[in-house]
Amino acid sequence: MNVFEEIKQAIMADPMNEAFTQRGVEPLFRASKDARIALVSQAPGRKTEETNLIWNDPSGDRLRKWMGLSRDVFYDTHSVAHVPMDFYYPGKAKSGDKPPRKGFAEKWHPLLMEEMPNIETIIVVGGYAQKHYLGSRREKNLTETVRQFQQYLPDYLPLVHPSPLNTGWMKKNPWFEAEVIPVLQALIQSNL
Repeated sequence: MNVFEEIKQAIMADPMNEAFTQRGVEPLFRASKDARIALVSQAPGRKTEETNLIWNDPSGDRLRKWMGLSRDVFYDTHSVAHVPMDFYYPGKAKSGDKPPRKGFAEKWHPLLMEEMPNIETIIVVGGYAQKHYLGSRREKNLTETVRQFQQYLPDYLPLVHPSPLNTGWMKKNPWFEAEVIPVLQALIQSNL
């Protein structure tokens, strides 16, 4: 059994995840010792949990387009690791999905990241990932954090969540596609 499978088994055995394990739901993350990019996002959605494939939804389609990657390369863990802030769908809230569970990333991310020594850049998608990885280095809000993306490179690259619900945000912030996406794509290409 490789180390990532051992971590997966430990996650499934953790009492925090007992309800998921009993339902036969496996933790959704993808990792490899060879990965050079880590993609950290909030938590899998309902559809991704149902299909057991992270980013298997319209948000994933948009993210792959931003990154300039085919599905095959996107899911090739030798290139890109997928490490959400929670590896399970947290459920529905009044508006959108519930946030990732507190303490989950704090417990499991260090174990996974330690086993991926070749990570050059962590792409932090959305507010939860940015809060966890950038901490007090973040700007006053997500928009300003993403706008100031250059100051976090090469270790981190903050992105807005690619959800179709953020189409309005993208229209209000055309600099994102003009300035951030070309840097994201260049960074990805240099690490493949």
